[in-house]
Amino acid sequence: MPLAANAAPDGQILAVQGESVPGEFIVVFKNGLNTGLATKHGATLGRTFHSVRALSFRGSDAAARKIAGDTSVLFVQRNMIHRIKASQSPATWGIDRIDQRNLPLNNTYNYTRTGAGVRAYIIDTGVRFSHNEFGGRAVSGFDAIDGGSADDGNGHGTHVAGTVGGTTYGVAKNVTLVGVRVLNNEGSGTTEQVVAGIDWVTADHDPGEPAVANMSLGGSADAVLDAAVQRSINDGVSYAIAAGNGFLGLFALDACTQSPARVAAAITVSITNNTDTKPSWGNRGTCVDIFAPGFNITSAWLTSNTATNTISGTSMSTPHVVGAIALYLQSNPGATPAQVHSAIVSNATTGVVKSPGSGSPNRLLYVGNF
Repeated sequence: MPLAANAAPDGQILAVQGESVPGEFIVVFKNGLNTGLATKHGATLGRTFHSVRALSFRGSDAAARKIAGDTSVLFVQRNMIHRIKASQSPATWGIDRIDQRNLPLNNTYNYTRTGAGVRAYIIDTGVRFSHNEFGGRAVSGFDAIDGGSADDGNGHGTHVAGTVGGTTYGVAKNVTLVGVRVLNNEGSGTTEQVVAGIDWVTADHDPGEPAVANMSLGGSADAVLDAAVQRSINDGVSYAIAAGNGFLGLFALDACTQSPARVAAAITVSITNNTDTKPSWGNRGTCVDIFAPGFNITSAWLTSNTATNTISGTSMSTPHVVGAIALYLQSNPGATPAQVHSAIVSNATTGVVKSPGSGSPNRLLYVGNF
């Protein structure tokens, strides 16, 4: 049967793998935002985004297909769920490892810079801002979960922030830490929430300001999330992203199948232990840029202002790289994300990672020249 003259054909919902929120979608537009499109087809408008030309909406699959068929639309995808990339494990050796080329460790972390003047966005579960590790340098930026202060109810974000810039456990001991809460107290968040956080980071970043973002989170391929990260990088914010902990922490996956780990302009980080070996579950592949310590890492925790915890994952590897970026940006404040990417990768120690996995580069983070 031919379509009526005034009816547009239905479009398709972008095929994705992984968990999603039933009845929730993201629409990406070719040019400007069309905020009336969702309500036109009986859906409920959610958030609007600017780091990517998109908005979220709630409605039926039928409504989503109608919206996807509009000529102003690039694509529609489901609202994916993304999770933290850490696992519990029974001091911290990580910062000791990254200031020397080879083992054995010498129980000393040597540094000449501290990341002063650099802004580090912790896109995560929030931060315990009052923790003694932060010395007043940690501030609340944005909360996509509850809309209030980006306080940590999980611990993961506080741990990450401690590795980036804690006075005891941190790589960059005077960096400014900005909490951006996009994951709930269980450690998960949706595309809508994570992109809202990235959108805030992009808007908050001043032109020319040295800044880096930590994303120790991820999930299945997500085109909207990838586009938001890329737009933020284009704005001048460097990103380091966890490669991921494989399938349920059992075996490694190709990082090129994961978002936002597959964003080429970001620095994607996989994990090593204290023998420079990648655990079997650490993600691998050509989308990995570098390895960093991530096994049995001790850092700040949320339960008190002096609390610590020792955990493992590519979540713990990534903030080592973010701290290194902060050191580099302190002395190179005008460096672009592409220049930061090149500096971190080219300065790495090569050939020391054992069992890096198929397609992975054999590069271990090194901060000795920063």
